[in-house]
Amino acid sequence: MTTRGLITLAAGGTGGHLFPAQALAEELVRRGYVVHLMSDERVQQYGAKFPAADIHVIPSATVTIKKPWTWPASLLRLMAGYRKAHSILDQTRPLAVTGFGGYPSLPPLAAATRLGIATLIHEQNAVMGRANRIMAKRVDVIASSFPDIVNLDDRLKDKLVMTGNPVRDLVLDVAGAPYVAPKPDETFNLLVFGGSQGARFFSDMMPGVFAAMADAARRRLKVVQQCRPEDIERVRKAYEDMGLDCELQSFFAGMPRRIADAHLVIGRSGASTIAELGVIGRPAILVPLPHALDNDQLRNAQSFSAAGAGWLKPQGDIVADELAAFLTRLMYRPEELSAAAAAALGHGHADAAERLAGVIEQTIAQHGAKG
Repeated sequence: MTTRGLITLAAGGTGGHLFPAQALAEELVRRGYVVHLMSDERVQQYGAKFPAADIHVIPSATVTIKKPWTWPASLLRLMAGYRKAHSILDQTRPLAVTGFGGYPSLPPLAAATRLGIATLIHEQNAVMGRANRIMAKRVDVIASSFPDIVNLDDRLKDKLVMTGNPVRDLVLDVAGAPYVAPKPDETFNLLVFGGSQGARFFSDMMPGVFAAMADAARRRLKVVQQCRPEDIERVRKAYEDMGLDCELQSFFAGMPRRIADAHLVIGRSGASTIAELGVIGRPAILVPLPHALDNDQLRNAQSFSAAGAGWLKPQGDIVADELAAFLTRLMYRPEELSAAAAAALGHGHADAAERLAGVIEQTIAQHGAKG
């Protein structure tokens, strides 16, 4: 079968980096390209559904500024990753290499720039991550999820193109699902999830929140909550003791459908969460991860709440009784929820993968013209 050529994607081995890369890969395959993925060992948890003709595991390491004694080993591992990526890219000669952040994207991008291959980075957050900051001066184009990146050097802003954060086909299948806020006597679907770094907080906090609610409001709730495996039984017992209708799992395979079914979401504010809430169009109470690097989750939540799509609640400020009162108020204000759902939909970019694919094609064409 004739293809339009090879495009290589490079991403850190977590969902926050790999999900938008997967979304772009799905769009590139639709356009007739072959896709390769470069990442670290963690990609094995996510790679099964990634539409890549080949997945290359590249040695990588995180350089932790506060642990200088780890620098030599980290740099040696990154150099090993560079050599491997250089060898693969020199053999395969892709039309472009696009990085999605995370230290595993550094070796492929550095090798691609050295080989004269067209390069782009995509920044999912409102604050640019460290790996992308390192490569920002060297790549051809910087694509972003937000109109502005707060810590981007002014001298590099002519490289910036706002595409939005690509979401997977699984999300696009429920994009813009109709939102109907429940009446005061109807079931209220509440989705609570925290991702790998946040589920413990919600397992600790939410039982106290629900216990502080009036019986009438609590009886309306149908709670779907992600919990760590070690927390599920204690959370389930707490909910059962108060007669709360709940479904608890450590992992929900069809999370986009769960979001679409929710009347309200309570969760963290990672870039993929913000993107999916926007594309599907669901209001959310956002609790940014307090120790996230560069406060990226806080900036993401500020953008979402400023659009009228949700409510920002810093973790350190949350008191169970107050959150219970706030949640109860929202449950009985369907017009406020409907307005927030509409604002969320306006904040999203369902065509982000198409936009980013178009930017890559334009960059390839311009790079070829220069060559």
